[in-house]
Amino acid sequence: MIVTKNWLNEWIDLSEVSTEQLLKTLNSIGLEVDRHDVIRVAEGVVIGYVEACEKHPDADKLNVCQVNIGNEVRQIVCGASNVRAGIYIALATVGAELPGGLKIKEAKLRGVDSHGMICSAKEIGLPSMGEGIMILDESIGELVKGKNLNEYGVFNDDVIEIELTANRGDCLSIHGIARDLRAALARPLREKNVKDEQEGRLGIGRILQLQHTETFSSDLLFGAVEVKELRVPLIIALRLAIIEQVYTTAVDALLFYATQSTGVILRAYPFNKFGDGENKGIITLENDENGYASLYGKEKVSVIGVSQEKESHFTAFEGLAIIEASYIAPDVIAKKMGEKKVPSCPHYYRTSRGSEPKIEIGIRYAAELFEKYSPSQVYGGNIELNTTYEPRIISMDEAEFESFIGLKIDKTRITQIFKNLGMDLGKTKGSNFAISVPKFRHDIVNKQDIVEEIVRIVGIDNIPSKPLVFAEANQMSNDLSEYKKSRMYRHRAAQSGFYEAVHFVFNERVQVEKFGFGCTDVSKELLNPITATFDTLRPTLLVGLLNSASANVKVNQKKIALFETGMVFDTNRNESKRFGFIVSGPLEGDKIANAGKPSVIDFSTFTQLIADIVGSFELVQHTPLHSLAHPYVCAKVMINGEEAGEIFRLHPSVEEEFDLSQTFMCELKTDSLPYGLVEAQPYSKYQASFRDLSILIAKSVTYESIKAVIEKHASVQIRRFYPVDRYISESLGDQMSLTLRFVLQSDEKTLEEEDINAAMEWILSGLRDELGAGLR
Repeated sequence: MIVTKNWLNEWIDLSEVSTEQLLKTLNSIGLEVDRHDVIRVAEGVVIGYVEACEKHPDADKLNVCQVNIGNEVRQIVCGASNVRAGIYIALATVGAELPGGLKIKEAKLRGVDSHGMICSAKEIGLPSMGEGIMILDESIGELVKGKNLNEYGVFNDDVIEIELTANRGDCLSIHGIARDLRAALARPLREKNVKDEQEGRLGIGRILQLQHTETFSSDLLFGAVEVKELRVPLIIALRLAIIEQVYTTAVDALLFYATQSTGVILRAYPFNKFGDGENKGIITLENDENGYASLYGKEKVSVIGVSQEKESHFTAFEGLAIIEASYIAPDVIAKKMGEKKVPSCPHYYRTSRGSEPKIEIGIRYAAELFEKYSPSQVYGGNIELNTTYEPRIISMDEAEFESFIGLKIDKTRITQIFKNLGMDLGKTKGSNFAISVPKFRHDIVNKQDIVEEIVRIVGIDNIPSKPLVFAEANQMSNDLSEYKKSRMYRHRAAQSGFYEAVHFVFNERVQVEKFGFGCTDVSKELLNPITATFDTLRPTLLVGLLNSASANVKVNQKKIALFETGMVFDTNRNESKRFGFIVSGPLEGDKIANAGKPSVIDFSTFTQLIADIVGSFELVQHTPLHSLAHPYVCAKVMINGEEAGEIFRLHPSVEEEFDLSQTFMCELKTDSLPYGLVEAQPYSKYQASFRDLSILIAKSVTYESIKAVIEKHASVQIRRFYPVDRYISESLGDQMSLTLRFVLQSDEKTLEEEDINAAMEWILSGLRDELGAGLR
């Protein structure tokens, strides 16, 4: 947002406020100054009046002008195409020094003396306002021949560019900035109470009417003006050039200027879009094909607050123009644009951030400009459509302000700040405030926003620092525990040689279903997937790890060891956390120790790698429900008697499809992994004994059955047992030889041979009776 000090001074008295103080104030109230430039026309550049202008006798493109500067008439040779007799110009007299170091001297051009230079805006340090010299008019003040230009405020000004946050659309105007300065400087606004005089005017109702059948969430105000001999006055042209606003017609220029001044969105339409000289014009308000509130005449002319049809712009130099002022709440239009995006014009930027809702200010200000700078005739009255607005009421008391701010602020001061910010206060009872949020401050929604307004006006630097006091509840929640648990296992995986993979929580539905995993129910599927290959929530980590392993192989990685932790989703979109692992290729790199031929990963080694990360677990027989797993090299992982996941070799056909060597995968439920305080357990000081038991048993008997029988008949001295050998041969027929190793230990004594034999005999008898096993 670009403003100038003199432009602001038209809305609030800054005559006693220095530029330095103004800049400091703007920064302190949150209107951050991004740039400050100074406009100072050099001394010796004066107002001149061209009394005569004749062609140069020896140059076609030069003119010899007689310029009156009050106390004398000077002869000036000028080459500008727009110089002519009867105009006021900016004359750099001899001795004046212009920007760039150009010093004006007496000169002779093609044999004709020239005593100065008629200047363009750019030559005296102003923004360019088109080709040719700058022609002065009384919009800058009374034109006095010979008076220095820098004595006029518009040529002795400060340009300030303010970086506004997205929520401060109310400050996208001179009026809005002045409104904030009113609260900060405790100075009244120069209210623009433009009188809407009806006497002697033709009423707008005679030529125009508005019709609609629905209720719309927008405010509209229409005026009419018969545009005649309208030219862009210098002060408007210069200020529009300063803010870098481009325009094509004088009507555009006046409306842009009025919008920048008041913050009201203004548009102009030719009357013939709605009617003709014989019939009253009709403006129809209705929703267009995209659901936007739009204006129609003989055809669609605009979308309110968004865009104006190219053919409906007022482009003539004269004629009857219909002026529209509009307001639509930014949250309404932004939501609509999010649902259905349509082309927009520059006005949409203001609309979406919050334009001025008091639209009558804008249309009356524009009408005043038309009448002030041209003989144009403004029609009396307006056609309007208003919505009802129920202001948001936020209640607070003095104690809450002190609690939020850390400083007690007098109730009278708080009241004055709110009033200066345009916020109405209801009847206060005691120390309570009932604050009515004005329509132009849509960004204020809660107590914190109210407090922020007080703080920025009081000044953060004026609030004394205090020690920080913590008075909050214990924030040690389950989320923190889950995070620490996940971090612990991630670190263990990294220490075991795995690299962490991170994927989106999305998979390609076709690929996932191909491997037999259940995807999210169609009725609960993603509405707007980010890509075609990420069109469903992942039901497993395995597919993502498999794709990453394949990608690593394609870049010539031989040893692959990846893990991932993250959320997976069932068909009803219920989520749970999992750990996934994949290892493919050799166990280690080529080295002398393995003669350049490292061993390939096998099931036993992979199982030990997983055990190094998650601790001890048991494997039980498992039938996979998906086609990734090898049906004969897979197992269910049991932790503390609970099913925690699965471990398997990748099916050979899948290995071939993804160009992988022998590959193993594992996926575990995070909730099943142990975590918590490790409690010390008593241990026996007596020696442990080891005893192997070799039995002959039918091949069809599973290890789970054998384990169950042993646990049933095991004495307290048997601490653990595990298989160490399995042997089958033709000579054994349908039987196999299985060797089990038992660890026996007592807390009370060193076990003797008869104690050990008794314990082993009891187990053997159980195996013999229940499973038909015999001693080998």
